[in-house]
Amino acid sequence: MSEVLLITGAAIEGGERADLIIEDGRIAEVGVGLSRAGATVIDADGLVALPGLVDLHTHLREPGGEASETVLTGTRAAAAGGFTAVFAMPNTNPVADTAGVVEQELALGESAGYATVQPIGAVTVGQKGERLAELGAMADSRARVRVFSDDGFCVWDPLIMRRALEYVKAFDGVIAQHAQDPRLTEGAQMNEGVVSAELGLAGWPAVAEESIIARDVLLAEHVGSRLHVCHLSTAGSVDIIRWAKKRGIAVTAEVTPHHLLLTDELVRGYDARYKVNPPLRREEDVLAVREGLADGTIDIVATDHAPHPLEAKACEWQAAANGMVGLESALRVVDQTMVRTGLIGWADVARVMSTAPARIGRLDGHGQSLVAGAPAHVTLYDPSVDGVFTQDDLHGRSVNSPYLGRELPGRVVWTIHRGRPTVADGALVEVAS
Repeated sequence: MSEVLLITGAAIEGGERADLIIEDGRIAEVGVGLSRAGATVIDADGLVALPGLVDLHTHLREPGGEASETVLTGTRAAAAGGFTAVFAMPNTNPVADTAGVVEQELALGESAGYATVQPIGAVTVGQKGERLAELGAMADSRARVRVFSDDGFCVWDPLIMRRALEYVKAFDGVIAQHAQDPRLTEGAQMNEGVVSAELGLAGWPAVAEESIIARDVLLAEHVGSRLHVCHLSTAGSVDIIRWAKKRGIAVTAEVTPHHLLLTDELVRGYDARYKVNPPLRREEDVLAVREGLADGTIDIVATDHAPHPLEAKACEWQAAANGMVGLESALRVVDQTMVRTGLIGWADVARVMSTAPARIGRLDGHGQSLVAGAPAHVTLYDPSVDGVFTQDDLHGRSVNSPYLGRELPGRVVWTIHRGRPTVADGALVEVAS
């Protein structure tokens, strides 16, 4: 029989305080003044209770990239950040473009036990953009894939993109597009703008993202299928998504924590921790994506957690890899940029970091409100503290965080996955699957 947990005095999504009894992997009761003999009591006075966080965009690297991350280390990082489910991007080696590979990833997640791992399938074979991968076989596999992406590579051929959108309609799938025109970004090193001109670095223009999004929302409308836009980063992209939604097109979009906070001014120091794709943008873009998230134009926050070994970042800027780790810091950055600024409340955080990503990814059993009968995926967060983010806060295999040495608010105190703590009193728990 599993351990019974009694959480007392938690602010449910930042609102009314309540107690929760967790038993057999589900929330058995929610109320005030609850008690249960023999239960492990968690004093949640001052803590915000959220449905376990769900990340629609994580790079776990396994199989093939274990020098950067494994499913075990990546899900430990996820648990430390309050996540109970992550969607694993397909840019592994071999690429997750067959039923066999996605089922292997699913099994690795089940073995690790720290978070639910839902594989994302590649759109095209080998992510090469030439012909469709085995979308139907992955959808029908034990992994039940519903999200398909060539992330890291844009599905640039409009005919391939149209066919992919048509194909996934059969099983209510979604194409998650990395919006980057490859011709407009050849050799790009950072955002195209004043800073790139001053530094003499090749620029990644906003229009390279916006033109692909504009094309794809029209394709999605024509086909009548679902489109998801990965890591939206520019003010113009927000405008296009806003227009598309008003038109009734079935499009959703995500923004990363780093695009909510950091700007291209940080590139002046040539610190490769700030090299990412899409690149850090202007202050105007940061403010625009915050507004887009606040008004519902942008549906979710997704980390784009992208671990790299030390040598891939400890080198000259032009040779450095793109990407940042972000699972452990995501909720804290959202707190800083969106909650403490008054743009959204904790109920909105629950929506953009749990409910909506689970819904977009069709992940059953996650993202549900904290009510009796719901699966027991819970994150308890203390918003009252502040602290400097250090390597001690990182629990994955790589340390390429842009927040090292930066003060961030809050702390994840407990993460509960399937009724079992993976983080207790701020420390990772050793979990046996």
